[in-house]
Amino acid sequence: MEKYIYDESNGLWYELQGDYYILCLTLPTEKEHKPIGLWGQRHKRYLQEHNKIFYTTLLTSGKLNEYLVDVDKQTEEHFERLVEQMKQSQGITEQLKSENALEWVQRTNNIQACAREIVNKEIIFG
Repeated sequence: MEKYIYDESNGLWYELQGDYYILCLTLPTEKEHKPIGLWGQRHKRYLQEHNKIFYTTLLTSGKLNEYLVDVDKQTEEHFERLVEQMKQSQGITEQLKSENALEWVQRTNNIQACAREIVNKEIIFG
């Protein structure tokens, strides 16, 4: 028996595995493989655990990396925008930083934690 056979009726290749021919499948390659940041990695983990069908669809279509890079970029921009808006609304300025650095750090960390929760709820786990 041949190791590989080609079925002209459906245009697919099959490989001999033991006594059976198994369909040879390959995933499409993505055009660019850009690195995925923290937000994209979190969203990927969420999709793998809670939305397996969507994750598998993206993976098998070769669009997973592109999608995750886009999610990462949008999330980072949204996070930075939220932090800046919250700083302005709470009056956290460079003057406060020079006058009372400890308070500035505490309030900035609090704002970042709040913004992180918002972004996680709205984009990453939403």
